[in-house]
Amino acid sequence: MPEALKTYVRTVDRFNRGVGRVTMYLIFVMMGILLWSSISKTFFLPSLWTLEMAQFVMSAYYLLGGAYSLQMDSHVRMDLAYGRWSPKTKAVVDAITIFMLFTYLFFLLYGGISSTTYALQYTETSYSSWSPYMAPIKIIMVIGIFLTLLQATSIFIKDIATALGRSLA
Repeated sequence: MPEALKTYVRTVDRFNRGVGRVTMYLIFVMMGILLWSSISKTFFLPSLWTLEMAQFVMSAYYLLGGAYSLQMDSHVRMDLAYGRWSPKTKAVVDAITIFMLFTYLFFLLYGGISSTTYALQYTETSYSSWSPYMAPIKIIMVIGIFLTLLQATSIFIKDIATALGRSLA
C-alpha cells in the first residue's frame, strides 16, 4: 500500500484512540451532574441546568466516542453468517457495505454543519428555562461526526488492504 495511506491510517487511528480514551471519562462527569441533581432536589432547591447538562455531556460522550467504538470494532453487527467467514471475505463485504456508512455520515455531517451554522449565526438557545447556547454542543456534534467519517475511511483502507492481501504495517 502507498506510504500516504499507511500514514493516514496510523494518524487517524492514533488521534481517534486518544480522543476516545479521554472521552470515556465523560461518563463520570455525567454521573457527577446527575448526583448533584439528586442532592439538590432532596436538600436544596432543584437545579434548572442539571438534566439538560447531563444530556449535553451524554451527547458529547457518544458522538466523540463513535470513532473510537468503530475503531475498536465494538459496534453492533448482525452476525448471521459473518462470524464464519474468512478475514478476507469479511474485508471484502465490509469494504462494500461501508459505503452505506459513508452516505449516512455525509448527510449527518451536512445537517450538523447547517445546524451549527444556524446556531452560531442566530445565537440559538434551548427552549428550556435554563436556556443554554446550543452552539457548543452542535460544534462537538460536527467534530464527532467528522472524526467518525475519518475513522470509517481508515477502516475502508484497512479492508481494501486485507482484501488484496497486503499489509499496512
